[in-house]
Amino acid sequence: MRRTPARRPTIKDIALRAGVSESAVSFALNGKAGVSETTRDRVRRVADQLGWQPSAAARALSGEGAATVGLVLARPASTLGVESFFLQLVSGIQEVLATRRLGLLFQVAEDLPAECDTYRRWWAEHRVDGVIVVDPRADDPRLPVLDELGLPAVVIGSLPPGDDGTGHANISNLWADDARAMASIVDHLDGLGHRRIAHVAGLPGLAHTRRRIACLRSEADRRGLDVSSYPTDYSDTEGAEATRRLLDSADPPTAIVYDSDVLAVAGLAVVAARGIPVPDRISLVAWDDSVLCRTTHPTLTALVRDTAAYGRRAAEELLALLDGGAARRVEDVLPRLEPRGSTGAAAG
Repeated sequence: MRRTPARRPTIKDIALRAGVSESAVSFALNGKAGVSETTRDRVRRVADQLGWQPSAAARALSGEGAATVGLVLARPASTLGVESFFLQLVSGIQEVLATRRLGLLFQVAEDLPAECDTYRRWWAEHRVDGVIVVDPRADDPRLPVLDELGLPAVVIGSLPPGDDGTGHANISNLWADDARAMASIVDHLDGLGHRRIAHVAGLPGLAHTRRRIACLRSEADRRGLDVSSYPTDYSDTEGAEATRRLLDSADPPTAIVYDSDVLAVAGLAVVAARGIPVPDRISLVAWDDSVLCRTTHPTLTALVRDTAAYGRRAAEELLALLDGGAARRVEDVLPRLEPRGSTGAAAG
């Protein structure tokens, strides 16, 4: 026998059960004047009994919110399918949003102008209550757009150089110290005797890429090391190609630092295909840890952090903004370097 799907309770159902008008139900549920406290309590009890929940569309039309948070990624779509960082980040964000029954609206944009256009459209259409922004740029056009719209946002990652966050009334910032993290990697490799260190970096326009490169050069100057950086689009293809160029150079590095787990695994594959022993002849380090780093042979030395917790904290900061809190800057836990089988003493 075919069952009829259960119908969602409506304001009319609540009015009939409570013995009041539909307008009285609306006043009671929206906290507006016009009904007595006795009626308000009765209506709310009946709504709970019926399992009534407000419609997101109705909330948007009334100006009370969309019950949705937005996330746009302006990265090559080809790099996202294997990028475990974003999967873990989103899982942490969604975990917190679920406690408030908020949805997550996700979109991949072709570039930054397209991302900015998405924010304008979402805000005009009441599609989102706030957004989580990733990959801050050195000269980021998104921040003025968010300021202009008054769209509540949390930016994950260090703001552009010279921006201390005080000029953004509706933008909070959650960041980890990329410079100190890079310094911990250089300290580890220097301690193993490596004097020639290469850096296979991510997208060159990202603020954190520039900070990592700057720190690497600063540490090299201080320690008398020979270093170089090669930007990529974070894809395994470009990670592999950068590794080949480094190995083919006149004076190849004895250690390579990769800006993601995907880049590092791609580099390790190139090194293995050439029969170069790791770490006896070359040491490899991944910036972000993942199951990929822990299942290679040898296992990859990596910077370890709880990325899902990073996402949870970002969502909590956004909820605090949506609840009327002030925008603020929050430094996250510094990733720690976990030495594994891919790093060892530099070959003599």
